[in-house]
Amino acid sequence: MTVIVNDAPEQEVYVIGKSVIVNKQAKGVLAIGGDVIVKGRIEGDVATIGGNVIQEKAAYIGGDIIVFGGAYKPESENPLRETGKETVSFGVFEDELREFGQHPSQMFSPELSLSFLAQRLILALFWFIISVVITTVAPGAVGRAVARIQLSALKMCGIGAAAFLLISGLIIGGAIVLPNYLSATVALMGMLILMLGYVFGRVSLQVSIGKLIQKHLLSDKNRSETLAILIGVMAWTLLLSLPYIWLLALFAIFTVGIGLILTGRAAPKWTTP
Repeated sequence: MTVIVNDAPEQEVYVIGKSVIVNKQAKGVLAIGGDVIVKGRIEGDVATIGGNVIQEKAAYIGGDIIVFGGAYKPESENPLRETGKETVSFGVFEDELREFGQHPSQMFSPELSLSFLAQRLILALFWFIISVVITTVAPGAVGRAVARIQLSALKMCGIGAAAFLLISGLIIGGAIVLPNYLSATVALMGMLILMLGYVFGRVSLQVSIGKLIQKHLLSDKNRSETLAILIGVMAWTLLLSLPYIWLLALFAIFTVGIGLILTGRAAPKWTTP
C-alpha cells in the first residue's frame, strides 16, 4: 500500500508498512517497511527503515537522509539538497527490516522455524562464552551482583527501572529538542549505559538463575560454576524466545543491569586506629 502526500508543508509524515509518495510538499517523512519517493519538496529530514529513498530529478530534500536496510537513490547526478546536510545509509538486512515494517506483530510473536532455532542456539553459545569470560575476568563483581540480586532484588529493580525510563526519555527528548551535536552526545552516552547494563545484567541473571536451579536439582558434587552458567544461559535464552514474554524478560535484564551499576558502589568502611 502507498500513502500519497500532496500539499502538506507543515506535516510530518509517519507510516508503518507502507510506502510514501510526496507529490508536492511535506515537512518531513519517516517510513518503516516502505519506500519514500520524493517528487516534490521536503523541507526537513527523510528517513526509512527497510526501504529506499528515491529522489526524482526535480525533487528537493532540505534535511538529512537516513536509510537503514535500503539505499538512497537520486535520479539526478546532482540532486537538489540543502548544503551541509548528511546522508546516512546502511544497506543491511533489507528483506528482514522490510518484513518487520510490514508485519510488526511478528516482533512480539516470532514464528517458530529451523532458522529461528538455529539463531537461538548461536546466541546461547555467544552468551555462554561472554558469561564465562566475564566471570573469569571479574569473578568478584559477578559474585557481588548475584548476591545483591538475591538479597535486594525489589529495591534494585525499582532503581533500575526508573533509570532505564529516564535514560530512554533523555535519548528521545534530546533527539527532538537539542541541537544535533548535543543530541548525538546524549544518545551515545545513554546507549553506552544501556548496553553496559544489558551485558552485565544478563550475565549476572544467568549466573544467578543457574546457581538457583543447580541448588534445587543437583547434588553438591555435581555442581560447578561452568554448569551453572550453561543452565542460566539456556534458561534466559528460552525466556527471550517466548512470544510476548520476551519483552518482560528484556525489560528485566535492563532494569537489573542498570540497577546493579547504580547500586554497585560499596559503602565506605571506616576503621579506627
